[in-house]
Amino acid sequence: MSREELLALIEALRAGDAAKDERIDALLVMVGELTAQVQALVLRLGKDSATSSKPPSSDGPDRRPRGGSSRTRSGRKPGKQPGDPGTALRLVEDPSERITIPAPAACVCGTALVESPVVGVRRRQVHDLAPIPAPVVVEYAADIKCCPSCAKNVIGDFPAGVNAPAQYGPEITTRVADVVVGHHVPVHRGAVLVAELLGMSVSTGFAASLRGRAAATIEAGGFLAAVKRLLAAAPVVHVDETFARAAGATTYVHVACTDHLTLLHSGTRSAATIDAGGVLTELGAGQVLVRDGYAGYAHLTNVVHAWCAAHLLRDLRGISEADPAGQLWATAMADTLLEAHRIAVAARADGREQLTPEELATIGRLYTGALARARTDNPTTDTSVLAGHARTLAARFETHRKVILRFTTNLAVPFTNNTAERAIRPVKVQQRSSGGCWRTLQGLADFAVVQSYLSTATRWGITRFDALHQLFTTGPWIPPGLTPPAAAV
Repeated sequence: MSREELLALIEALRAGDAAKDERIDALLVMVGELTAQVQALVLRLGKDSATSSKPPSSDGPDRRPRGGSSRTRSGRKPGKQPGDPGTALRLVEDPSERITIPAPAACVCGTALVESPVVGVRRRQVHDLAPIPAPVVVEYAADIKCCPSCAKNVIGDFPAGVNAPAQYGPEITTRVADVVVGHHVPVHRGAVLVAELLGMSVSTGFAASLRGRAAATIEAGGFLAAVKRLLAAAPVVHVDETFARAAGATTYVHVACTDHLTLLHSGTRSAATIDAGGVLTELGAGQVLVRDGYAGYAHLTNVVHAWCAAHLLRDLRGISEADPAGQLWATAMADTLLEAHRIAVAARADGREQLTPEELATIGRLYTGALARARTDNPTTDTSVLAGHARTLAARFETHRKVILRFTTNLAVPFTNNTAERAIRPVKVQQRSSGGCWRTLQGLADFAVVQSYLSTATRWGITRFDALHQLFTTGPWIPPGLTPPAAAV
């Protein structure tokens, strides 16, 4: 092969290599674009109640729970723990009836036992209910007299609450309300259940009217005004909101609460509706408002804010699961929050009112390190969807550092906003049991009033039945203070 032919071959090979390099570069760009798309899809499709603020009801029936709780295993076996007294039925010393069972006349061996003395008794007790009693009908007959002077008929005074020719009394009213209002059973099923269990039939219209009747009595009795005054004086107030369907449209239910007080009201998601609850605008600089990151509360500058760390942990988990190796900062920040929580819990257990400067410095270093790693993992030159979401979340952690770590600088502030989330959960329970919506806005408003009353009562150790019984007899129960005497000690 001549020199010219060798040079031509080399040139052809170089041209082929250049074409391959261009193809490789194009493929690398394509791989980068596809990787960014996959990460974006993983980020979007992976969002559920464990990796975002979406409610568990949005997960769908085909998605199994992924263990979103940050709690670790205790090491204990399931079931009753050693030393726990348990709740099994036990023998009582004064049964309602005692039936004596004589021993057999002869032993299995054939020996007669008629003359043998009784040497012991083996007892067995059956706990049951008495048969359903027949309904009781009490008639009030008011005498009528005609005045001889003016010919006017004068009638005797009926007892308070006896207002109609025929009506249901407070006992059956309380039981129907406990089923329908207290336990969210639909009105028709509630009426059937009461008839089967108590032997007294009531109309579905009567069952449906009890929530509105209860709400009017609660408001007129001063319960809402009393709870608003107490909440306005609480050192820590939890707030949350959730959507509901009413009158064919989406509306919202808001809650302001403590461990022993609950106040719900309905409306839009605006700042005006938040203020209309009559509590948050009354808070002062020495009080703390525990909430999620919803910006609708940002206008409340009259109070110190604290964010729910559970929401932040879910957001971090969503970023981490989209790219575990490339978003190490999310894991580091989650570990920082959990370590800070562990330190705060230990301090409360020791009876301390604040963390030591060394503990706060340790938490601060970990927090700053996680933010620095976030900048490394997500440079501004990275234009992928995941990097954009990560930078946005990291910016929230940097901007709201004091609000996020409030539970470390004020040990009265909890790690999560579970108090508010538990208080507002009955909205979803009622919505699921009532066809997914309320027919009217007034019906939703009545639900908020009654649930405020029942939630507060149960947090004070008063059963729903007892709270409703008092409501329909003498008027609403009203909490006398921020906490029950036992809880305040």
